Amino acid sequence: MLSIIVPVFNEEEFIEGCINSLERAIKGKNAELIFIDGGSTDKTTQICRELGKQVYDSPLKGRASQMNFGAEKSSGDVLYFLHADSEPPISLVEDIQKSIDQGYIAGCYRLAFNPEHSLLKLYAWFTRFDVDLFRFGDQSLFVKKEVFESIKGFDEDLKVMEDQKIISDVKKYGKFKIMDDCVVTSSRKYLKVGVVKLQLIFTIIVISYYLGVSQKVMSHFYSKQL
Repeated sequence: MLSIIVPVFNEEEFIEGCINSLERAIKGKNAELIFIDGGSTDKTTQICRELGKQVYDSPLKGRASQMNFGAEKSSGDVLYFLHADSEPPISLVEDIQKSIDQGYIAGCYRLAFNPEHSLLKLYAWFTRFDVDLFRFGDQSLFVKKEVFESIKGFDEDLKVMEDQKIISDVKKYGKFKIMDDCVVTSSRKYLKVGVVKLQLIFTIIVISYYLGVSQKVMSHFYSKQL
């Protein structure tokens, strides 16, 4: 069974589309949808419930905490973490099952953006390579639940870069698959902040993380730039 875990926070613009795309992907298949709210103040949770979806309130704020809480609520043997503004391929369940059958214990999709932008196409092109520097949460992530529990899930001490750290953690337990298809994520933040500016911000954060800069400093820098 596949448990699809979606952390949400003020996603009223995208949540209905997210639910509809996931419903199409799992129709007639052995999968469940789990939504974990991080304290939304808009209509995100209301829309979920109107569409018949269970929404859990995370006891702690932060994406890492939300995803860990979602994993606790899950019933599946395989977990799939997806951002609310991203849409996976319709072949989601089959893609993950095929990867598991091939001996992979975790993996992700390549990336595409909507709306498209020439520089974002270049950025997305690099996600086909199995290099940890190119792995971020907007590419989604599947992982066998037993592996997720062995590494104790996402590091809740990390306010940024928790999505990249978990990749290095799971790779210690087996093979990681970069699937051929793409998950399509919203380019809204890039278009709002500026494609070059936001990519530069992300680059500075990645370098700072590997240099050992504190989470407090990185979080403050990130929030100040947006």
